[in-house]
Amino acid sequence: MKITYLVPGSGGTFFCGNCYRDKLLISSLKSMEGIDVSAIPLYLLPNTGNFGNDFESQVFFGAVSLFLREKVSLFRNMPVFLDKLLDSPPVLKFAARQAGTTSTEGLEEITLGMIKGDSQVSKNEISRLAKHITETGKSDIIHLSNALIIGLASQLKESLNIPVLCSLQNEDDWIDVMAEPYRSQAWQLIGEKAKNITAFITPSNYYKELILNRTEIDNKKIHVIPSGVEINNSPIRDKSTRAPSLGFFSRLSRSNGFDKLIDAFLLIKKNGKIPDLRLHLCGGYTNYDKPFVKEQLKKIKKSRIQEDVIVYSEFTGRQKQEFFNNINVMSVPVNKPDAYGLYLLESIVAGVPVVQPATGAFPEIIGITGGGITYQPDTVEKLAEALEELLLNTGKQKELGEKGREAVFEKLTVTEMTKKVVEVYRNSIS
Repeated sequence: MKITYLVPGSGGTFFCGNCYRDKLLISSLKSMEGIDVSAIPLYLLPNTGNFGNDFESQVFFGAVSLFLREKVSLFRNMPVFLDKLLDSPPVLKFAARQAGTTSTEGLEEITLGMIKGDSQVSKNEISRLAKHITETGKSDIIHLSNALIIGLASQLKESLNIPVLCSLQNEDDWIDVMAEPYRSQAWQLIGEKAKNITAFITPSNYYKELILNRTEIDNKKIHVIPSGVEINNSPIRDKSTRAPSLGFFSRLSRSNGFDKLIDAFLLIKKNGKIPDLRLHLCGGYTNYDKPFVKEQLKKIKKSRIQEDVIVYSEFTGRQKQEFFNNINVMSVPVNKPDAYGLYLLESIVAGVPVVQPATGAFPEIIGITGGGITYQPDTVEKLAEALEELLLNTGKQKELGEKGREAVFEKLTVTEMTKKVVEVYRNSIS
């Protein structure tokens, strides 16, 4: 079975759970006997430092040329040489460094255009993409990374005569901050374009219900397959002789509740029960996030406890392992409900318990793994209280860490996730 997986690229300067889930699935699919995967990037080149060499080098719907074509009529019929120049690696790498903004201002029409997929610009690029897929060997399945590119499905399905599947993962992060009427139009269009999709895959029951409430997608088309992570068999390190440490592993941004964790950390320090508490920050951020991150770190400096805060320059490989080896408890107290939160599994599989607001998919994940606790209401005071209680209880930390790690090994490996996805693939072509 040959799968063509279409993945929008990110800037690569921060931990992106959706990108990471795609990367894990693609890598796992490639390792399975009888499965051939071609992963094609859209918009931007994937960051090989974070995602290896699992993706093709050619980019479709290059971010720079797409933006200019949609925004400036002069570029609608740009010559081929200029198109190639704008989609060249140096230009796209520069664009990637600017990527990651959570602001949709000025991008509403481009977003709707990709969901529709019916503009002349889109049609021409989809034709080029379909030709490329055909020339590299006939595929059995097209898998779209998310519903924001659902507009590709109709033309690809017609051109290639194969099923098109689509993941559903945190589209609301982008759509729900759009101004009206674009927001409502986006959800309506996704519902309408769903007729071109054979099956949808989403990581949680919470997000399935959100999609059903926002669109008219057929309930039977949506398959819930929890995300899985790679297994690290290294033993959990004894941290009893170290200063207690709290960790944050995700993009350092307002949407991920970085400000809430900083405020909770300061509150715990002020309470005085854990005077030697340290805070470890890992996950990166974008140029857009810089002013916000600086503002939060100023709070730390003002309290004169900057020596108790450690910021990691990388969020993969050795530094990621070092981060989890150094913390006792992890929390990403997001400011809006998350469709899954792969960062939680990264922590739990490392034997580090998590403390999360009882929102979105978090109760599901903690219910499956037993690797942490949830709190409500979702306030800084309640977060600080829950964190302090667990940080002071080393026995509870050990219990939750071991229980959660065992559950991930048993139920939430990337291999288990991949087997369930392949089952959906087989049913779609049978």
